[in-house]
Amino acid sequence: MTKRKSKGAYMISAVAEMYGIHPQTLRLYEREGLLKPSRTEGNTRLYTDEDLQRLEFILSLARDLGVNISGIAIILQMRERMEEMQRQIQEGRSSLPRHRRRRPIPGRDRAAATPFGNTRHAPISTEEITCLGL
Repeated sequence: MTKRKSKGAYMISAVAEMYGIHPQTLRLYEREGLLKPSRTEGNTRLYTDEDLQRLEFILSLARDLGVNISGIAIILQMRERMEEMQRQIQEGRSSLPRHRRRRPIPGRDRAAATPFGNTRHAPISTEEITCLGL
């Protein structure tokens, strides 16, 4: 759902018209912390291309999936946390010395590299499960 044509900042009336929503809906999304448009010195809201991408995601959740505002807030928070964790993982990987990075061991499959050793052993019997208290 890309409705943007150029880079820049958009006033609330233009954004509302572009997406077929009432300006009060945009104000509500701002009050709820879902959107954070910048402001001019005269206190006019200005929506950037990044704000519009976020709005498109919000509208997709609301219109296409029927998610309410509380659910949207939770989804956005989880999405931000996941992005932050991905950044941290990438930073961690790039800071490791090249020889310390994990590489696959030739001749060994993933199952053999599990903490439980090779997982191709015979299944556990019912007696063994009972003995273990499972």
